Amino acid sequence: DLIALPGGLPGAEHLRDSPTLVRLLKEQAAAGRLYAAICASPIVVLKAHGLLPKRAACHSYFRKELAEPATTEEDVVTDGNCTTSCGPGTAFAFALALAEQLCGSDAVQRVRATLR
Repeated sequence: DLIALPGGLPGAEHLRDSPTLVRLLKEQAAAGRLYAAICASPIVVLKAHGLLPKRAACHSYFRKELAEPATTEEDVVTDGNCTTSCGPGTAFAFALALAEQLCGSDAVQRVRATLR
């Protein structure tokens, strides 16, 4: 239902270089299905393979790689069927955004209630 890429280096580079993953991501995007990336992966993986939407978030180290106009200050950005996020500090917001896309806002509210 959704392909979500973790971040970090060199992990994102390994993901970028996986022909199987790249094929799956391209099929996912072409079919209008959900895909997501956090931290370094929006730039290192998605941008490298032409899958980064116009509006995106990524780790601050890579923000200079975002095309203009791009969203660079939001923790989580969803543009079409792609969701991106900044990094470890935004992981919960990223996960909840993905859960909402998959399960709806009621499910997310139930999960949020348990995080207090």
